[in-house]
Amino acid sequence: MSHDNKRFVARDRDWHPPAYAPGYKTSVPRSPQQALVSMQQPTVSELTGPDFSHLRMGPHDNDLLMNFSQGDGLPQGERIIMHGRVVDQFGKPVPHTLVEMWQANAGGRYRHKKDAYLAPLDPHFGGVGRCLTDDQGGYRFRTIKPGPYPWPNDVNSWRPAHIHVSVTGPSISTRLITQMYFEGDPLIPLCPIVHTLSDPEAVDTMIGRLDMAHSKPMDCLAYRFDIVVRGELQTYFENQ
Repeated sequence: MSHDNKRFVARDRDWHPPAYAPGYKTSVPRSPQQALVSMQQPTVSELTGPDFSHLRMGPHDNDLLMNFSQGDGLPQGERIIMHGRVVDQFGKPVPHTLVEMWQANAGGRYRHKKDAYLAPLDPHFGGVGRCLTDDQGGYRFRTIKPGPYPWPNDVNSWRPAHIHVSVTGPSISTRLITQMYFEGDPLIPLCPIVHTLSDPEAVDTMIGRLDMAHSKPMDCLAYRFDIVVRGELQTYFENQ
């Protein structure tokens, strides 16, 4: 993500976990075995596109209660609103950028051919959404609160309920990916992936906060998740 202000805020390398983290078992084969490629002199392919100015959104692209339904029912689970702003390190909005999200259903199962968890698929829930931020960097999704699910990291590992979030900047090389956890979830401090972060403040940047002011009475709760794309107050991103 870019900003016109020329102030430089050095990246805190201690903010990010090591690529090789044996407690998070799949990081072992995925950790780099060779030196990383420098981006100090990026080429045109790293600096250009995609351009979302002409991207046409469907009427329910950001409404997961509706965008997979065939009109004969609604998804099962706790209805929620997920919203917030995308801003830079100085609090300036990042407008008209693409925010994408994907998640498990209320039972903790993804609509993916490799997800073999015994929880059933929801015939009315696809689990994906997208929107463009407005002039103030705001975004909003209506969805179902995802369920936790087990994963084979050890004999009894469970992922906390979470929603994956992608923010695409001015070029494909600036795409950032993170997760939103839910305030108060007791599984957060037990998660081996969360344990790769040594700074509790980094974990805190990924927690959506209950927002009663934007909840809908007799309908759904709201969670606010603001995303800071760079600087010393940035949200923790998985791909940095």
